[in-house]
Amino acid sequence: MREQLDRDGVALTGPLLSPAQCRELAALYDRPELFRTTVDMARHRFGSGQYRYFTHDLPAPVAALREALYPRLLTIARAWADQLRRPAPWPDTLAEWTAMCHAAGQDKSSQILLRYGPGDWNALHRDVFGDLVFPLQVVIGLDAHGTDYTGGEFLLVEQRPRAQSRGTATVVPQGHGLVFTTRDRPVPSARGFRAGPVRHGVSTVRTGRRHTLGLVFHDA
Repeated sequence: MREQLDRDGVALTGPLLSPAQCRELAALYDRPELFRTTVDMARHRFGSGQYRYFTHDLPAPVAALREALYPRLLTIARAWADQLRRPAPWPDTLAEWTAMCHAAGQDKSSQILLRYGPGDWNALHRDVFGDLVFPLQVVIGLDAHGTDYTGGEFLLVEQRPRAQSRGTATVVPQGHGLVFTTRDRPVPSARGFRAGPVRHGVSTVRTGRRHTLGLVFHDA
C-alpha cells in the first residue's frame, strides 16, 4: 500500500468490515440523533446527495477503525513530511492529536456518513477544515458495487506542473478501505520532491444507493 500511495496517492486496503457490519453502519444514517449536522450537497453546490457528520460519540466500529489506522498511517505521514521538508506535528497517539486540534479551535467531529442515490455525485474537493491537517484519510465502502449500486467510482485528480491533470477512478469494494491523500503528496522532481496538489470526489451514481464511511484524522 505504501508503494501505491507513493505512486498514485491512493491505495485499497483489504476488508476492514464484514457485510453485516457495513449494513449496520449504513442503517445508522436514518438515526439523526447520532449526527451533529446534515449537509445537502446540491444546496451548497458540492454536487448532489447528502452526508452527515457524526458527533464525538462515535459508533464503536468507527472509533476502533480510527484508532487502528492512525498509527499505521502516521509512519507514512511523517515520511512524506520529511520528503517535503515540512514539520511533522502529529504525535504518536490519535488522542494527543485530537487534543491538539481542539486546542487550536478545531473541535467538531469530522467523521462522515455519506448517502448517494441515482444521479448523485460529489464535486472534486479537499477535506481541510483549519490549519491542522493530517495528510491521509480513508473512505470505506458500505454497499456492494454492481449489486447495490452502479457508477459512483471514487475519483482522485492530481494537478501536475506545466501539464494536464491526472485522474484515477477506483471502485471501493464493500467493507474495504481506500486510503488517499488529503491535500497533496510528495512527487519526485529534479530537485528531490515537490508537493503534488490533489482533490477527490465521486462520479455519478447510475443506479441504486451508495453509502460510504469517511474517516478523517483531523477535526473541523
